[in-house]
Amino acid sequence: MKMEKRKKQLIFGKRNYRAMLIGVFFIILGFILMSGGGSDNPNIFSDEIYNFTRIRIAPAIILIGFGIQVYAILKSSK
Repeated sequence: MKMEKRKKQLIFGKRNYRAMLIGVFFIILGFILMSGGGSDNPNIFSDEIYNFTRIRIAPAIILIGFGIQVYAILKSSK
């Protein structure tokens, strides 16, 4: 029996994987921007939790990251 050499073929192309990494970067960046804002003392409430960055910008960046992920998956690799 001959052993056929099988070339490992990736599911996606190089551009797809690059776009996926960019999407993951955006998602991680969004979660980093969303974190924090709490108070060290649990008896004191901090209004910093309602910061514009945590409420508006961070979720938008996360959604952009998920959009990039969908694009990277659906884009045909040539």
